[in-house]
Amino acid sequence: MQDVTRSPSRQVGDDRQPTRTPLFLFATGIENSYPTIQNGRVRRDQMEECGHYRLWERDFDLLEELDVRFLRYGPPLHRTFLGQGRYDWEFADLTFARLKERDTVPIVDLCHFGVPDWIGNFQNPDFPALFAEYAGAFARRFPWVQLYTPVNEMFICATFSAATGYWNEQLKSDQGFVTALKHLVRANVLAMHAILEERPDAIFIQSESTEYFHAEHPQAIKPAEIQNARRFLSLDLNYGRPVNSEMHEFLLDNGMTREEYHFFLDSNLRHHCIMGNDFYHTNEHRVDPGGQIRPAGEVFGYDEITRQYHDRYGLPVMHTETNFDQGPEGDEAVDWLWKQWANVLRVRNNRVPIVGFTWYSLTDQIDWDVALREQRGRVNPRGLYDLDRNIRPVGKAYKRLLSQWREVLPTQSVCLFVPVVLPSEYDEPMAVRRREGWRRYYRSEMKVKKANR
Repeated sequence: MQDVTRSPSRQVGDDRQPTRTPLFLFATGIENSYPTIQNGRVRRDQMEECGHYRLWERDFDLLEELDVRFLRYGPPLHRTFLGQGRYDWEFADLTFARLKERDTVPIVDLCHFGVPDWIGNFQNPDFPALFAEYAGAFARRFPWVQLYTPVNEMFICATFSAATGYWNEQLKSDQGFVTALKHLVRANVLAMHAILEERPDAIFIQSESTEYFHAEHPQAIKPAEIQNARRFLSLDLNYGRPVNSEMHEFLLDNGMTREEYHFFLDSNLRHHCIMGNDFYHTNEHRVDPGGQIRPAGEVFGYDEITRQYHDRYGLPVMHTETNFDQGPEGDEAVDWLWKQWANVLRVRNNRVPIVGFTWYSLTDQIDWDVALREQRGRVNPRGLYDLDRNIRPVGKAYKRLLSQWREVLPTQSVCLFVPVVLPSEYDEPMAVRRREGWRRYYRSEMKVKKANR
């Protein structure tokens, strides 16, 4: 599927730059999780553990070796947001300047599983407004950035922080989960509004884990149904879709007020969004009669589960995360890449508008086999490159995949594509006019919503 189409050569004397219109978002990412464990005493900063702070320039070189133009990436919130109105932009200034110079398009991830120590954790009711302030400040400092994932995997973050007790507040309660979830989603919505004030043609690619729960016994049908309703909560709230009656009672019984619930119904920005679906072999689960959950492996696969989410929200889709360890045979990750790409093509052939694909991440990771909850220092060999920045077989396979599919139109219509403005195009007259048009639309939209409240 074609990544970049170049315009014909300009006439002599025409000082405009060639316009390049991205059609399909082949992407990777820099793993930048930073939750805390051990009651906040230990910060699991994957950018530090995997060497990106030292080797960021080399990592950007690797993107060019792969010919990947889209990067899921974000500055570390805990190092950048020092206090209300206080920021340390040094690392972000260096890295984003180089991305702009290289004309690489970042999909900016502003909160990835953790908050600064001074905020505490996701139970803090001040977090949404504080985070929106940070998002607006980032958008003002880097106005050429257009694509955002304000809060990564809200459902997983709330679950691991407040339902399973892995990270951050390390709670194991329904009330803790609902509190974390409502704060995470509210932060995401407020951040979208803050970003649109600065970049009115911003596009939000909400990377979220797509799950399914299989009943393994007739008495497990009801517990599985509850889990299959619960999996939609973050996106229902984010996109302003009314939850089902059972989930409505669950939210209100565990601390969400009617006013908070109606905020989500009234404040959504779904038409500015692409639904990012993350899928791993761990995303499907078996539920026993007692409601206990264990891994199911791949049963339905990405195609079927993505169809369920698309039927619910009706938004364009992007496969925003997947990976698999390079196992003892050396080709396990390559086979998984092939399988995921086959699913992407099946999604497309089933007439679901799918606009991108991501192998996550660029390099190997540390301790994700135990969800970062223990400091084992174990390298997970699932990157396109290892931690010495040597390409893995899956990296070579991904590079081949890109080269083979570049000439295939990724959507059903030439009228359907993501209107990305490349960094080099930011100041072009067409891009400026488009932003002004979107600014007028956004302000008109806010007036209408305000009048209808």
